[in-house]
Amino acid sequence: MEKFSVDAMARELLDRAASVPAHRAAATVYGGHEHRLRQTVVALAAGAALAEHDNPGEATLLVLRGRVRLRTGQASWEGRHGDLLVVPQARHSLEAIEDAAVLLTVAK
Repeated sequence: MEKFSVDAMARELLDRAASVPAHRAAATVYGGHEHRLRQTVVALAAGAALAEHDNPGEATLLVLRGRVRLRTGQASWEGRHGDLLVVPQARHSLEAIEDAAVLLTVAK
């Protein structure tokens, strides 16, 4: 069994995101290309975004810190600490309304 402090990882990644030009950082906690399930902590400095992209499978975002906006062409949803957002099966983007970290869970 492995154990991770997702909270500590979110803190570290937020510090890293603040110091790089893209204003974002990420680290996979579990899984990867060889697994069906992948969990990744993504940190975004306020105003940073992940540009519109396709959904690689069923996915959710658990907001660990801050506030984010998840958008599709037709709708948008805001999430804050503790909220779970279901990622739609459509092209979407993610924007940090304030410094934020999320746990992205994808099942391919």
